[in-house]
Amino acid sequence: MPFRTPFGTDHKSANSTPTTRQMALNDTPTSVAAPVTRSPRDDALADFRPRDIALENITKRVYMAGHGPAVIVMPEMPGISPEVVRFARWVRDAGFTVYLPSLFGRDGVVADVAEAVDVFRKTCVSAEFRALSGGGSRPITRWLRALARQALAECGGLGVGAVGMCFTGNFALSMVLEPAVIAPVMAQPSLPLGKPDAVDMEPAELANVRDCLERNDVTVLAYRFEGDVHCPAARFAAYRDALGDRFVGHVLPDSAANPNPPPFFRDVVRVPHSVLTAHLIDAEGEPTRRACDDVIAFLQMRLNGVARFSPESII
Repeated sequence: MPFRTPFGTDHKSANSTPTTRQMALNDTPTSVAAPVTRSPRDDALADFRPRDIALENITKRVYMAGHGPAVIVMPEMPGISPEVVRFARWVRDAGFTVYLPSLFGRDGVVADVAEAVDVFRKTCVSAEFRALSGGGSRPITRWLRALARQALAECGGLGVGAVGMCFTGNFALSMVLEPAVIAPVMAQPSLPLGKPDAVDMEPAELANVRDCLERNDVTVLAYRFEGDVHCPAARFAAYRDALGDRFVGHVLPDSAANPNPPPFFRDVVRVPHSVLTAHLIDAEGEPTRRACDDVIAFLQMRLNGVARFSPESII
């Protein structure tokens, strides 16, 4: 019997990709019991140090590893997956202290479709994220900016890097309102839901962000796949209109995506989406791996003063 998705179509007959907003608003049960067992594919994060950090009246677990300037790696839906942990390790091994906050989902697991969709819906309606409100200030971004201040105090250096992905993609941009954040990276920013040509920020906040970028000489690095309906071309155009040459966007061909991503990306996302994680092909010469290397070079340039990054290197 074919598996029926939360969107009212089954995977064997579906001929279109539902949007993230359709997923969030679909009227189906949202309570899915998470399994207590772990898969061999899960990652125990044994080489990370867990800390519970309370800031702005919000407490989150943060996994830390490495030494050097701080980089905050924010997970994508449905949480800190093994692919997100892999990217965090690459950043750590490049000479940084990684702060990996647990924002949603179960840490280190390969979530099945039902669990992943459940995490997505619950996060969308949570007070911390307000994903259905469309472009307003979110309590979680205030917590992340406070985390950046703390990370700079703990690690020192020129500043802090922030890498957001998918659901958290735009958070990296919001974080530049904290002067500590000088190396923001957005991978396939997917908010606001249902507004493909919009930036997930109120006009006044967006104006403040652009002012911070120009005043502090900061550039925002961004990535998406060409056919990604969850982060479409219109969204990058909106960023470009709002931020001018402070926005450096890269578009990868769909053919560069990993054809065998984890279940949530295969069965729900359905299109090339996660440039640095689920759809990355970890092989020399692959466009996604070059994108990852360029992100790390960008972080090194901004946080260490190492001029090895060229913004044209993967176009």
